[in-house]
Amino acid sequence: MIKFDEQQRVFHLKNKKISYLFSIEEGDILSHLYFGPAIRNYHGERCYPRVDRGFSGNLPESMDRTYSKDDLLQEYSGNNTGDYRVPAIVIRAENGSRLTDFRYQSYKILAGKPKLPGLPASYVKSDEEAETLEVTLVDKTLDVQLVLTYTIYNERPVITRNARLINTSNQKIHVEKIASMQLDLTKHDYDVISVPGQYALERQPERQELRRGITEFSSRRNSSSHHMNPFVALVDKDTDEFQGNALGVLLVYSGNHQFTLEKDQIDQIRLLTGINDYDFDWVLEPGENFQTPEAIMGFSQAGLNGMSQVFHNLLRDRVARGKYQYADRPIVINNWEATFFDFDDDKLDQIINEAKPLGIEMFVLDDGWFGHRNDDNSSLGDWFVNKQKLTGGLKRVADRTHENGLKFGLWFEPEMISIDSKLYQEHPDYALHEPNRGMTLSRNQLVLDFSRKEVVDNIFNQMCKILDEVPLDYIKWDFNRNLTEVFSSTADAEHQGEVSHRYILGLYDLMERLVTRYPNILFEGCSGGGGRFDAGILYYMPQSWPSDDTDAVERLKIQYGTSLVYPISSMTAHVSVSPNQQTGRSTSFKMRGDVAMSGVFGYELDLAELTEEDRQMVKEQIKFYKAHRHLIQYGDFIRLESPFDSNTVAWEFVSPDKSEALLFMFKQLHTNRFEINNTIMAGLDPTIDYHDEMTDQTYGGDELMNVGLFRDPTHTGDFLSEVHYFKGK
Repeated sequence: MIKFDEQQRVFHLKNKKISYLFSIEEGDILSHLYFGPAIRNYHGERCYPRVDRGFSGNLPESMDRTYSKDDLLQEYSGNNTGDYRVPAIVIRAENGSRLTDFRYQSYKILAGKPKLPGLPASYVKSDEEAETLEVTLVDKTLDVQLVLTYTIYNERPVITRNARLINTSNQKIHVEKIASMQLDLTKHDYDVISVPGQYALERQPERQELRRGITEFSSRRNSSSHHMNPFVALVDKDTDEFQGNALGVLLVYSGNHQFTLEKDQIDQIRLLTGINDYDFDWVLEPGENFQTPEAIMGFSQAGLNGMSQVFHNLLRDRVARGKYQYADRPIVINNWEATFFDFDDDKLDQIINEAKPLGIEMFVLDDGWFGHRNDDNSSLGDWFVNKQKLTGGLKRVADRTHENGLKFGLWFEPEMISIDSKLYQEHPDYALHEPNRGMTLSRNQLVLDFSRKEVVDNIFNQMCKILDEVPLDYIKWDFNRNLTEVFSSTADAEHQGEVSHRYILGLYDLMERLVTRYPNILFEGCSGGGGRFDAGILYYMPQSWPSDDTDAVERLKIQYGTSLVYPISSMTAHVSVSPNQQTGRSTSFKMRGDVAMSGVFGYELDLAELTEEDRQMVKEQIKFYKAHRHLIQYGDFIRLESPFDSNTVAWEFVSPDKSEALLFMFKQLHTNRFEINNTIMAGLDPTIDYHDEMTDQTYGGDELMNVGLFRDPTHTGDFLSEVHYFKGK
């Protein structure tokens, strides 16, 4: 899959779907040539054209005015040595210089895909799945090496990238910026799609024309954040859900991230991504190295749905891990909206007793079971049982749950500490803070300094004491604020710029230790909903809570936007109370159920307050979901009609062999125009006849994908939903 043409000095990474080409240009500079649909051979068509451009300098110590780094398409750019565009790397030397100029030194090709130490990344199960190219560059003045790593999968239109900096000199250096990857592209009229949002309205895709100058998408919150997910896509002007080129880039990282796009003076495009350089300053001593997070590049000619399926398949198959990677996920009931902090053994028993007859499979005990916590002002960091509430302890609740035939889950927020806690009284220095400066509270809590191993060890040991004594099947891992006062009391002044990244490394270390020690526990990520919904978390936790907003109408957009990158198996969705607690909107039980069944299904309400009609509806929803759970969680997800563009919304799930399909259709608002809406399906086998088990009608796959289905315009009312199951005959 990886070849090096010695004569042309060109690297060609190729499988049946894509090609990626770059060359060693004059001066031993790596020059990008091409990334796109697979080509059999390359004959030098993109050799850098020699042009004398005003105010674009020559190579250092060269008199040739027709060759400049200022407009050369590069694989990884230096700083302040002839290229005026945004650099990929900035290093401060001991003399204060920030100049970098890396040149090619050597390469090697490896079978398979090496792991990234201490970081989540995509992987292979056998070396035959992929090949990896490592290209070593050197800055001779600094005497440091840079290893650029490229992995191409055999059967996937995917290339992963990362960079590793090695200090081979006898002096320490300060790394002030280091990108995971750079992609320089020739002049083209691109749109860029990003996935911004806010708390309770996460991942709302935005598409904009890429104009000349610098465009940035980033987070400085020390989390991937509700506000800007670590993903962008470059697409052609005519690209839509079903046709056109789409090139997506996803950073496998849960902290401060940065995507920078620059359209230069001749309309070439540079895309950089990696750890945000905001407040970043990593000291690299002689002999040490720094490893960047992984960036995943996926390409499709089949529009946004095609690109999404590239990422869905990779994230589900080769980023998620463990027992639950492909397992049917259990249907849960969470006590939070039923009790909030006000519960005891009797109240929990009531929920447990009501859950099993409905078909629910897991009971999750949420916030308030630990320390002396009765509100959100205390006890974070004290991971021992609140005996005033749970007089029989957690094991009694777990045993009672298991006796009723349910699995048992528990809520933790391991990264946080309350001032009113035993841990804070004993170790106030464990909180991130700068001495003699006031600490910023958010949700009345502070953040533990996970850049320190002893702090991570303390939480690990506390959690293990619970997990070793209580039979748990599931953990919901919450993270309910962003970081401020990112300052460690044990780091000296020179190393404070490392704290934010070391925090993330500490987080990954804790997660890795826990999932390794407790492989039978299903871990679910959460961050005030979707504030840390990213591929880094997915590596440790195969599912996450996409948003605290459980309103079915808002969830149409949240789940639609999330699916641009992330698979349905990673996306939990629950039926909650109506009127909704976040929006006050009233929606039918059916609408709420149909939206929630489009993800990993569960309930977030007080079962005791259900009407008999609602209880029957719960039973029917659960029966239907169990019958189609594997198709929903692991089938091909296809977006048909967007809630951002239309009053109607539609999506479908198709089995890999195309023998069955589930179609979900929603109408947001009714109008007296009695609009006639026709939904065209996709992804079916045109030669198969499909029986609609809801209407007892049979349609050809070609008919459903061309003629489509009319929705009945006489169905009046707002927030309507309709589901059809098709079985191939």
